[in-house]
Amino acid sequence: MKTFKGFAEGKQRLTPVPGPFFTELLPDIDHLSELKVTLYTFWRLDSMEGAFRYLRETDFMEDVVFMQGLQVDASQTEQSLAEALRRCVQRGTLLEATVTLDKDPENLYFLNSPKGRAALQAIERGDWRPSGDPSAPLDLSLDHPNIFQLYEGHIGPLTPMIADTLREAEETYPADWIDEAIQLAVENNVRRWSYVAAILRRWQEEGRHDRKDGRDTEKDRRRYAEGWGNS
Repeated sequence: MKTFKGFAEGKQRLTPVPGPFFTELLPDIDHLSELKVTLYTFWRLDSMEGAFRYLRETDFMEDVVFMQGLQVDASQTEQSLAEALRRCVQRGTLLEATVTLDKDPENLYFLNSPKGRAALQAIERGDWRPSGDPSAPLDLSLDHPNIFQLYEGHIGPLTPMIADTLREAEETYPADWIDEAIQLAVENNVRRWSYVAAILRRWQEEGRHDRKDGRDTEKDRRRYAEGWGNS
């Protein structure tokens, strides 16, 4: 057994792990490689940039140290990775999408989060294009205004604190949710981010429902108002 020397002094970068991992996933995962791939995915996606983040099998395999830890027998590492990814998808931790790039099909793995589910739906609709970047060959941005442009255009000027809040929201909710929630705030003449955030939380907790006539009911407006308060 290789002995760990301990964490170094000073500030260390932390990787966020969703709470349900410890309460719902960890008790059920009984396969070591699946556990390693799950934790590696949290870390690797957190270190990436972009609204929609995903990993390919090559992203795992290019990390030599990680791959060596998947299997004692070096000849079995790729099979161990494939089995671990299969288990992650079957369990529902990861979402798998297959796209054809340069005439060859390739599997992409998204975290099963609101943004990951939105990305999968976009791919299924065909709303993607090749990016031309070998390290991230799929472009799902589709030239939508980013969250900062939406905020400045509809709510007000950015501050450092608001920018941090917007980055967190961008990581949590699909872009089309944010776009529509800001539109609702404008329609209801409540140009506050706290009101937008209340709408997003409601959709995440109760489901997002399409508005048949493009308007919110008075009942909906009262429900959102209860969540945004005076901030």
